[in-house]
Parts: sequence; structure tokens; C-alpha cells
Amino acid sequence: MKAALQEDLTQAIEDGWLPIREVARQTGVNAVTLRAWERRYGLIVPQRTPKGHRLFNAEHVQRIHTILTWLNRGVPVSQVKSLIDSALSVPDVVESEWHSLRQNLVQAISELNERRVDDTFNQAMALYPPRTLCEQLLLPLLRELEQRWQGQFGAQMERVFFLSWLRSKFGARIYHNNRQLQGAPLLLVNQSDLPMEPHLWLSAWLASSADSPVEVFDWPLPAGELALAVEHLKPRAVLLYSSKALHLSAFAKLLGGVSCPKLIVGPTVCIHQAELAVLTRDTPELFVAEDPLSAHQLLIQRGLV
Repeated sequence: MKAALQEDLTQAIEDGWLPIREVARQTGVNAVTLRAWERRYGLIVPQRTPKGHRLFNAEHVQRIHTILTWLNRGVPVSQVKSLIDSALSVPDVVESEWHSLRQNLVQAISELNERRVDDTFNQAMALYPPRTLCEQLLLPLLRELEQRWQGQFGAQMERVFFLSWLRSKFGARIYHNNRQLQGAPLLLVNQSDLPMEPHLWLSAWLASSADSPVEVFDWPLPAGELALAVEHLKPRAVLLYSSKALHLSAFAKLLGGVSCPKLIVGPTVCIHQAELAVLTRDTPELFVAEDPLSAHQLLIQRGLV
């Protein structure tokens, strides 16, 4: 039976059809999400082999890229099919579903309801690629929470609860992905000496979702020990995240011990804009990015994930 299933799939691939795992590789949309798009919204309708395997052609792949274009404009997945099928422009109300999802999470966080936070995020993760979730849900949510937490009683309680959940959630997914992946890791280091920097973990999750092994050091390392870590891990690149001002002379010394590509990410890029412009000019393979999305894009452009 197993041999017959494999023969069935092999023949279809030889005829030019793509299995779901290859479509996931080409588009960056995982198989679970592709199945959810088909089952819940009819966004894609793949062919099936007699044995039930999903098969895709070039038109399906193009449609998936079109779906991603709409999602990256902020359109909720529930509205994408009608937009594609009728060639309409983005409706003015597309923000409402994302807003509702964020408010649901804010309410769950205020109640310290971990199961509700987890279930809400899991449902969204089954429908959206990581980059879309980061752009449309998590980054706006973090901005909203930071405003909410300004001077509010209970703010630190909510902050510790949510950031602990976020680090545990993404840490577990990164660990699972690392077990499946081979090759040199991307090393991410928290240079802020602030615990649980959420954008550090978003950057790690995006890289991991692009099939890069990831190692996260959630605390700064002195120059000699960062160089030692690089010697042991032999990473494809080092991403240094900071939301605070840096001691630039010490930071330049830190970078001097790292021979692989280096990426500085976070608000520190804005804080030290002029100085980092000089440093990137004088330091080989040193790049800067202000946020997880631009860091992810830069890593892709440089072939580092």
C-alpha cells in the first residue's frame, strides 16, 4: 500500500505537478496553512491524486503569491478570495478583523489568561504566514501594549506575563525547528541587558520560520566571549539586538572579534544613526535594520536565511 501511494505521487511529480511540501518551500507558506486556506476559505483548490495527495501547478503557486500580496497589505484572510475573484481594491474595513484579533489578545493578557492568548495566536498562526502575523498582528499589538502599560497599575504584571508567554512560545517553536534543520545557525544576542526583548524573539522566529537554525542568547556577552561563541557555533551571521543606547567604543571592540556577517537591529539603530553609518562603512559585512521585518528582509537579500 505504501509503495502504491509513493508511486502515485512520483508519477504526478514527473508530470509537472508539485507536492505540498515543495509548494511550501517555494512560497514560504507552510503546509498546515495551505490546507487551512483550502478547507476553510476555498482560497486554493489543488488537484488530488487517486490516493488523495494534494498537487499544485504553476497557476496555484502564482495564486498563493497573490494571496500573500493581499495579506501583506493588511487584508484579513477571510476577505482575500472575494478580492482576488472580483479584482477589487482593498476595502476600507480590512483593519477591523485585525483590530478585533488584537483586542481579543489585549483582553486575554489583561486577565492573565494564558490559554486564551495561546488559542487565539494558534488560530491566527494556522491561517497566516509568520511575516504577515508579525506585521499585522504582533508588532501593532506590542505598540498598543506599550501605550497601555504607561503608568498603569498592573502594567508590570501584564508585561511579565505576556513577554514570558511570547518567549516560551517562540522558544519552543525554534527548538522544534532546530531539531529538523541542518547547517550553521543564525546567532542572535540581546545587547540590551533587558530581559525578554520581544523584538529579539520575533527576529528569531522569522529566521527560524525561513528554515534557518537559530541560537538565541538572551543576555549580552563580553567581547571575548562573543568571539568564543562564534568560534564554537560557526554561525552564518550574528544578529545583535538592542533597544537602548550603546557604548560605541566597546561595541566596536565587540564586533572586531566576529568574522562572519553582523547585523545590528532595534531602536539603537535610530539612536546611533550617524555613528553607525560610519561604522557600517568601515566594517566589512556589517548591516543595520530598525525592526524584525527589515532585519528578516535583509537576511533574505543577503542569503543568510
